[in-house]
Amino acid sequence: MDVFSAVAEPTRREMLVLLAKGERSAGELVEAFPRLTQPAVSRHLRVLREASLVEVRPQAQQRIYSLRPERLRELDRWVSIYRPFWSERLDSLERHLERKSGASKGAK
Repeated sequence: MDVFSAVAEPTRREMLVLLAKGERSAGELVEAFPRLTQPAVSRHLRVLREASLVEVRPQAQQRIYSLRPERLRELDRWVSIYRPFWSERLDSLERHLERKSGASKGAK
């Protein structure tokens, strides 16, 4: 599974956010997603493992998951192509809002 397919699913992105804050046991991840069954959480974790976005290690009877941030670099490289467009758009929006704000102040 490639990184893009793995992060396309919102629940998996939420799991990555949790793991970005620190490693979690499989049980903690199941608890974090009460709308999902344990097998559903396991399937999402398997996809993340296969995409090498997370790694798992045994600790006693638990399986501990942690983020592999180096794999997110692929996403960052792709997104970085589009960042200049976002900056231009945000700058344009800021100028537009400033003009509107100035016009509404003058109308008072």
